[in-house]
Amino acid sequence: MISKLLNAISDKYPLTEKGASGFEQMKVKGMKFDINSYEAKGLGHVSTMCAKGFFGLMKMDTLIITPKDKDLPLFSYDRIKAMGNDKLYVEFYDTCVEDPNLKPIDDLLSKYSDIPKAEAKKQWYDDIKLSQTTTFVGKKKDSDAFDKMALEFMNAFVSIDAKDVTDHETKEKKTSVYVDGLLNNGGPATDVFLNSVGKEKTTELFKKVLF
Repeated sequence: MISKLLNAISDKYPLTEKGASGFEQMKVKGMKFDINSYEAKGLGHVSTMCAKGFFGLMKMDTLIITPKDKDLPLFSYDRIKAMGNDKLYVEFYDTCVEDPNLKPIDDLLSKYSDIPKAEAKKQWYDDIKLSQTTTFVGKKKDSDAFDKMALEFMNAFVSIDAKDVTDHETKEKKTSVYVDGLLNNGGPATDVFLNSVGKEKTTELFKKVLF
């Protein structure tokens, strides 16, 4: 699925592979992570992280778009398949200099309003999490439909006619609020790395590769 999402990005913003600065393959808490990053020309930074563990019973995919050249929100796609369950996360964080027009995303959320969603729990990032952030929950039988939805959300995101960033300092500061917040406040995925490789290495991974 990650390759299809990357293709959707590259159709509008050509991708150049950058690697993962020595973090290409990691083993953490019984999970094997394959990590990569890209420059999306005219958009910003893209990173991918695919993980498998527990004898193949758990699979996790992540793709993060950190816009630097277009004034779009930070977009994170996550997928977790475990024990016959499938969760599709589409998350949007306010790193914009000006208010974004996310109508293509809103239209998709309306289209899929009948699909079960996870109840959002209170988190430290609630103030910067955009209302379009959603977690769809399903079973293995829903995986093909979730694949289709993930691609639709990605195509919708890259289709947004956003302005070019002119105030790069403000853009970077707003992105840092989220990234530093993850490192300082933690979270399910962040804590896995913090507890296994420590804050220094996790900071390097986040700031050099993932974001």
